[in-house]
Amino acid sequence: MDFNIALAQIKPKLGCVADNLTLIEEQTARAIGAKADLIVFPELALTGYFLKDLVPDVALALDSPEIVRLKKLSAEIAIAVGFVEATADYRFFNSAIFLDKGEIVHLHRKVYLPTYGLFDELRYLARGDRFRAFDSRFGRLGLLICEDLWHLSAPYILAMHGATTLICLSSSPGRGLTDNEQLGSTIAWQRLTATTATFLNARVLYCNRVGYEDGINFWGGSEAVAPCGTALSRGKMLEEDLVLATMKEGELRRERILSPLMRDENLELTIRELQRIAAEGGS
Repeated sequence: MDFNIALAQIKPKLGCVADNLTLIEEQTARAIGAKADLIVFPELALTGYFLKDLVPDVALALDSPEIVRLKKLSAEIAIAVGFVEATADYRFFNSAIFLDKGEIVHLHRKVYLPTYGLFDELRYLARGDRFRAFDSRFGRLGLLICEDLWHLSAPYILAMHGATTLICLSSSPGRGLTDNEQLGSTIAWQRLTATTATFLNARVLYCNRVGYEDGINFWGGSEAVAPCGTALSRGKMLEEDLVLATMKEGELRRERILSPLMRDENLELTIRELQRIAAEGGS
């Protein structure tokens, strides 16, 4: 089926859950007005990114009033949104939930927590331990959070689990200005989303945030990428934006017929060879 998506390239306020929830509600209303069936928000849209010691203060349980509000909001439109999740055993996760028809359909906890350079997630957050595709009214989907997409095994696992649309929530800082005044991080992400879509015969919905935190800039550039690797729609650089696109079933069908990479993928061989490598100690 064809469906319309909106990528909400917003500027969350650091540590201000109430304000960010209001912003999410406003953007969701705009997306509904634009006839979108699904709206995607960035990584940690409810909280801001560089939280550090604020993590326990902004973390939410899945039955919190804020999540209940989001569930109600999803009665008219499906929503993918990022937040800090608090569990009963006092762990905190960089999580994303997919909500639709008033229910949480799927929860993903970020597996790959960057802890290098300006990133320090592993100091404050627990790791997720799984990648799972899930069924939705838009077909089979997979959720990823930022760094997850940079590990080849993550989107591969989701694709082999049947996902035809990969949704990546991101908070990517702008880094590395090139000679032609393009951000190196922008070039890298666009190359990554196009390559992932092409090799997995899958749509990629990438939603990045904008704004500044502690002097660090987030560059935006959210995009909807077709299974052939072509960007169907792309957000503004460094500005808030609501990026709209239509995901057409015909594009997915055509690409999987003309370039049947996923049809021909040999999962049993992959598993066998990985088990051999693990048994040999990784050599």
